[in-house]
Amino acid sequence: MMGNGTRQAEGRRGVKAKRSGSANPADLLGRTLRQVHESVEGAVDPLGMAAPILHAQLAWMAHPQELAERMAQLSDDIWRLQCHSWRRALGLADPDPVVPNPDDQRFSDPVWTESASWDLVKEWYLALTHNVQDMLYETPGLSGKERRRAAFWWRKWLNAVAPTNFLMTNPVALRKAIESHGESLVRGMQNMLEDLRAGQVRMTDPDHFVVGRDLALTRGAVVFRNRLVEILHYAPKRETVHAEPVIVITPWINKYYILDLTPARSMVAYLLDQGFDVFITSWKNPDASMHATSFDDYLLEGVQAAVETALGYTRAEKVHAVGYCIGGTALAMYMAWANRKFEPEEVPVRDFTLFTTLVDFHKPGDIEVFIDEASIHYLEDSMRRKGYLDGKEMAASFRLLRSNSLIWHYVVHGWLYGDAPPPFDVLFWNMDTTRMPSAMHSWYLRELYLQNRLVQPDALTVAGQPLDLARIVQPLYAVGAEDDHIAPWAQTFRVNRHVTGPKRYVLSSSGHILGIVNPPVDPPRRSYRADLAHRSDKPEDWLSRAEQHSGSWWEDWIAWLRPRCGPLVKARPASKRGYPSLAPAPGTYVKEP
Repeated sequence: MMGNGTRQAEGRRGVKAKRSGSANPADLLGRTLRQVHESVEGAVDPLGMAAPILHAQLAWMAHPQELAERMAQLSDDIWRLQCHSWRRALGLADPDPVVPNPDDQRFSDPVWTESASWDLVKEWYLALTHNVQDMLYETPGLSGKERRRAAFWWRKWLNAVAPTNFLMTNPVALRKAIESHGESLVRGMQNMLEDLRAGQVRMTDPDHFVVGRDLALTRGAVVFRNRLVEILHYAPKRETVHAEPVIVITPWINKYYILDLTPARSMVAYLLDQGFDVFITSWKNPDASMHATSFDDYLLEGVQAAVETALGYTRAEKVHAVGYCIGGTALAMYMAWANRKFEPEEVPVRDFTLFTTLVDFHKPGDIEVFIDEASIHYLEDSMRRKGYLDGKEMAASFRLLRSNSLIWHYVVHGWLYGDAPPPFDVLFWNMDTTRMPSAMHSWYLRELYLQNRLVQPDALTVAGQPLDLARIVQPLYAVGAEDDHIAPWAQTFRVNRHVTGPKRYVLSSSGHILGIVNPPVDPPRRSYRADLAHRSDKPEDWLSRAEQHSGSWWEDWIAWLRPRCGPLVKARPASKRGYPSLAPAPGTYVKEP
């Protein structure tokens, strides 16, 4: 996904240079420069930011033929842009030779096209951006991962120096300052000072919402608590419910209430309206005392505890499990664990659903730029000192993946335009960060992201059991999102290669959050594709046959889930004897800072 005004150049390669042996001066120069780089790489580049760019520079210098061809193409582009500049300078209309990507809203104001001066500022910036990015994606002699890393870090710099980010080169900010007689600049300075005090560029005002007052309003009770998780059980909305409950394993990277925002956007409330009995995990926000907490603990004291609580409370034979993001990865691991530990008919989960979940981390999306040995070692040193990874650090990494929309947009609107941060529930949730225990997070990064061992049969042992996803025979409903930059949909689709039970895959429009928090509305705002999936399917093959539907995939999911959840029985209260209310929903863990 190459947003931010760049072209989709990944995968294109230049003409390979013909080598003529060790006497080739370009080869000699390349080897010499690489040796110099390798001697200093680890010391000066602990996060791996400069190394990919230097690799790309060395590669171009070692391939002069490709460099000459690219320079000739660049000269053609510059000539066309120069002609455009002359025409605009003479007051003549001329179509833009370089246009922003459709999702690049930085230059959407008409002044960037109607004014010749600002049009030229825009065009020269976009031309530079496009050509640099294209060169990086076409770098000869580098692997695809190295090219992507180099392009990513250059793109972050190019995004930072965009003319829209500075007062004197942003005509919209100048116009607002004049029209408001300077008031927008005063408000912008106040916003900047507030952001500095908060230690981050605020996407919304943290005082706009209170959990339990404005968000997470569905009635229920905490019916189980241990050192790691609270299990919430919700009060029914109908007199009868399906006999077998639904349990939701939420991600511990953020807090659980993304699935219980306002009543109109709550998946939990929607499930209750449909007559399901719902349990959900609310994870504790760990501190330094939990530094040794492992992934085994999250599986046994979290996922397994949720399964046992739901079974004990309802006395049902099986549960229907749902996992979101890393919660889905943990659920997939639990399913492999349970299918190893028990006979298939004894596994306590009848079927499972995964939302934007990775099990194969071969190409995990843009996040891969942070995943290498040096970066993980740097993080481990930081976590060793504190005992955890601070949630703000992780949030900053995810925001950096989409810096234009998640950082610079708010800098421009807050600091240059003087706009107050908008009240938006999803953005509030996104800023309500959580910490990661050092032992668990280090294991997760190394075993899954770096080594990709979950898809290697029996290569990964969790809670005493070697995991093999092929042992999972229970039906699967998996959901990906078209614009997901955290778990790219084509990569989430790869779960279908590994599990052996019947599978249905759904591709929702929008991204990692809004592709899931996607309630039915009239008129429909989004769409989805759905079809059965097979182990032999490739994503593009499935996409070519999957039927497109207008509206929310939630209705398709309910149609898949309802027949599996058993007959209707008398609705159970939120708490009862043996499972008393330890706290009303949303519980206590979710409110911990």
